[in-house]
Amino acid sequence: MLAGDGEHLELVGFPSGSMKRRHDDSWSEDNKPFNAVIKQLDEYFDGKRQDFDLPLRPAGTEFQRQVWQALQQIPYGETWSYGELAKHVGTPNAYRAVGAANGINPIPVIIPCHRVIGSNGKLTGFGGGLEAKAFLLNLESPQLAPGPIFG
Repeated sequence: MLAGDGEHLELVGFPSGSMKRRHDDSWSEDNKPFNAVIKQLDEYFDGKRQDFDLPLRPAGTEFQRQVWQALQQIPYGETWSYGELAKHVGTPNAYRAVGAANGINPIPVIIPCHRVIGSNGKLTGFGGGLEAKAFLLNLESPQLAPGPIFG
């Protein structure tokens, strides 16, 4: 599900998992404002796009927006640990707060929260589920998501 104000993308919702989203009764259905989003997501899933160029407006605190900005600096095909992300935003001891902000990212995939993994290299929580996270990491770089997690 995609949601926004007609000019900015504000939400990408998963059909399942902890970030499963439902529409608000005040929303109206209109795909037209999301044509560019849909096109860029299609290109990403086809392996033809590594970065998104979309007007985003994620709602959150200043700290959360700082974390989400940093997520967009993780290169395609690479991962950072929560500790690395915390250092990047200038709060090296706040890896739990960084993890919490990462976990409520309202625009996953486009703001690539899936690129954050545990310090031990294992996949950790993802709003769309760990299988979706592994899929995204494998899409970007097949050697990133280890197979033993899923058999």
